[in-house]
Amino acid sequence: MDNRIYLNQTIDVKIDRPIGSSHPNYPDHIYLVNYGYVPNTISGDGEEIDCYILGEYKSLKEYRGTCIAKIHRLEDDDDKLIIAPENKNYTNSEIRLLTDFQEKFFKSVIIRSQNYLEFNKNIPELSVTNLENSLNFYKTAGFKIEYDRPENKFSFISLGKIQFMLQEIAPNGKWDVSPLIPPFGNGKNFQLEIDNLNEIYTNFKNSKYQITFDIVENWYRQGNSLQFFSLFYFDS
Repeated sequence: MDNRIYLNQTIDVKIDRPIGSSHPNYPDHIYLVNYGYVPNTISGDGEEIDCYILGEYKSLKEYRGTCIAKIHRLEDDDDKLIIAPENKNYTNSEIRLLTDFQEKFFKSVIIRSQNYLEFNKNIPELSVTNLENSLNFYKTAGFKIEYDRPENKFSFISLGKIQFMLQEIAPNGKWDVSPLIPPFGNGKNFQLEIDNLNEIYTNFKNSKYQITFDIVENWYRQGNSLQFFSLFYFDS
């Protein structure tokens, strides 16, 4: 059964292993969060679907909360739902940390709802003269629009874990505290880690963007070791 149907749903959970209790077969294994199951369900292993309860730090017997994610174990059929209080969310890293006491023994991936977006801690917002042209440029690099506000000429874009906000410059914009004079971008240099540099480079070439110089490989010292970066520049 595809347990993704529970994502973003309100779930009633029976707690059979409350926080601070021991595993029934392994007394030294202590549960650091409340752990239970969804009654009258069947998971891939033939038992009820198990759940971790996050955000509640007292021993519970039952709980109603929102399913914010699913831990999908790659080597068995015993997926786990992540249940949290209403309007409370946890990042994938936080879920890993809070369930590591048990999930560290298994290989797994965290599955979220299709519209889930995990925001970076630092997201540059770039002022652009023409949002449509800028979006065409970033789409050529493989970025996708996560959400936008066309009435404000604003878009939030991402490529893997890279995130940017784009805002078209408006007359008398309150955030523009001094005149913006071309060429834009002087003094700014973003380091973006990607897996398909050659493919992106080819897309820019095929789309007739002017490349200032071709791909080069640079080595830099970091402590006692060397690291290399491949990069290319273009005329924006």
